[in-house]
Amino acid sequence: MSVHTMETLTLFNNEPYRRAFSAMVIAVVDNAVVLEHTLFYPTGGGQPGDTGHFTLADGTRIEVIGTVRDPLLPSIIWHQVQHCPPHLCTGAMINAQLDWERRYQHMKMHTCLHLLGAIIDAPVTGCSISADKGRLDFDLPEMTLDKDSVTRDLNALIEQAIPVTTLSMPASEYPALLETTGSKTDKPPAIQGELRMVEVIGIDIQPCGGTHVQNTREIGRVFCDKIEKKSRTNRRVILRFE
Repeated sequence: MSVHTMETLTLFNNEPYRRAFSAMVIAVVDNAVVLEHTLFYPTGGGQPGDTGHFTLADGTRIEVIGTVRDPLLPSIIWHQVQHCPPHLCTGAMINAQLDWERRYQHMKMHTCLHLLGAIIDAPVTGCSISADKGRLDFDLPEMTLDKDSVTRDLNALIEQAIPVTTLSMPASEYPALLETTGSKTDKPPAIQGELRMVEVIGIDIQPCGGTHVQNTREIGRVFCDKIEKKSRTNRRVILRFE
């Protein structure tokens, strides 16, 4: 199969809580593997790529140490493996398992950052997520943020057990949504003219390709660890789980 005709079907957006799957290998290059479909989220939107492991038919275990999209053909997802045995080849069937605890932490923090963006009235200029913390950068010239207030307001939203849903909308409708919702992203990526939107019902709606929890209460308690001045107009807000 030519690399130009390959495509990885993504399972993680529709099944973010699923932890294991089986798939056929469609490409192997050095220590990187492409599967016909995958639950492994590839690095993007501030969310790290998933890790986990593959198991071959003979019981061989292969550690997956990262997941990325192809830089030239983003429909292809590469699973970076620690060591690629000679018998892992195109056409082989594998069983795959996510490092679920790590992924679930990413899901909780990603949703929490959407809440943070909703309570701070300023454009978002950067984002980063890890298993124990997350941060957003805001275009905010004046230092008007307070750690205790951010912590209090976030936990108040989390405790409301607000549903989180996804939907698709035509990219052409996004400018109107931007005006009515105060969405912080003005140039979201579109796939075949459609945007994947993540909505915290009644609180926030944003274009996002990441994985999220279904209810804000799943996030648990968080606290604002630090607010940093990164430049004259940039403020970084760092959150951690309690």
